[in-house]
Amino acid sequence: MHVTCKRIWPMILILAMAGVFVQTLNLSAQQEASRKSKKEVKPEYPHIAHELKLSGTVKVTVVVSPNGTVKSAHATAGHPVLLGPAEDAAKHWEFEPADRETSLVLEFQFKSGT
Repeated sequence: MHVTCKRIWPMILILAMAGVFVQTLNLSAQQEASRKSKKEVKPEYPHIAHELKLSGTVKVTVVVSPNGTVKSAHATAGHPVLLGPAEDAAKHWEFEPADRETSLVLEFQFKSGT
């Protein structure tokens, strides 16, 4: 039994540390998510998507500079046909100035026929 306890305690310590790390990430994401947008650009619905009657959500992670302009945009989820238009639109968003660079996740909804 003593050997088993020696194996369990390091695992408990690792799990506890991971929980603290996850809580820190969630707090950071919540703080950054409060950055307000000043200009939102809607993506163009691609012609091929219209023909295929595609609908869905595309998630784009953007890095926003302190002055509020989008420094970079990278689609992380969604249909491949819709990723490019969502990234292009995200690059043209503008946000309120902040004291540091932040990253946010934007979600774009695509509906067939729009």
